[in-house]
Amino acid sequence: MHSLIIFRRCSSHIMRNSSFYEEMQRNFIPTSTFQKTLLSWGSAAVALLDPYRGDMIACMGEVTGERAIKYMRQKMLDTTEGAEILKEMPRINSQTVSFEKLSQMPINTLGRVYADFMKENNITADSRLPVQFIADPELAYVMQRYREVHDLVHASLFMKTNMLGEVTVKWVEGIQTKLPMCVGGGIWGAARLRTKHRQMYLKYYLPWAIKTGNNAKFLQGIYFEKRWDQDIDDFHKEMNIERFIKK
Repeated sequence: MHSLIIFRRCSSHIMRNSSFYEEMQRNFIPTSTFQKTLLSWGSAAVALLDPYRGDMIACMGEVTGERAIKYMRQKMLDTTEGAEILKEMPRINSQTVSFEKLSQMPINTLGRVYADFMKENNITADSRLPVQFIADPELAYVMQRYREVHDLVHASLFMKTNMLGEVTVKWVEGIQTKLPMCVGGGIWGAARLRTKHRQMYLKYYLPWAIKTGNNAKFLQGIYFEKRWDQDIDDFHKEMNIERFIKK
């Protein structure tokens, strides 16, 4: 009951964004502290055994990440662009983003880089699961936003979707968001790398990920949708990102 009360205690701008509010309310599953603990351990165990279980990773992110999600929200509120995202609550899916138009943009633009990445890796923007276990609608949106820009982070960092690329992105995200799910993914995912990839990871990828996570602007607070036509090199310069180069 307490969770339901919190869920309904939302700000006016969330109420005005009725489609998002209704979606979150429809998907919300109230849980007690004990239930969250069980979900935390269970989802972590399954995700460790099978890192491709997106549903378990999503569950773990929600039930273990409240403090980190509040931190992310504050980081977004601290910038004009991030605050605008929280106010407008944009979504990234096939209904809100025209990938056909992005694929026709100049080759070195952020939009084209994103569209090419999605096509090359056979990824759909509709694959991200809805938030289920977060009662506060604004915090639920922050988590939803994290999921929906994950592929954009991958694309803009030119990181592949293999285990090595995923672990590298998880380190960048973990440093920036403080989400236990990301930190755990970086640590345990690295343990699953094969010998050759582990050597490359320790020598090249991990140092770059740590540097990028610490030095780059807070990527969750970037309004990517309003930057589709930005040159990717200019984007990197503005975000203080050095493109990964394996020396």
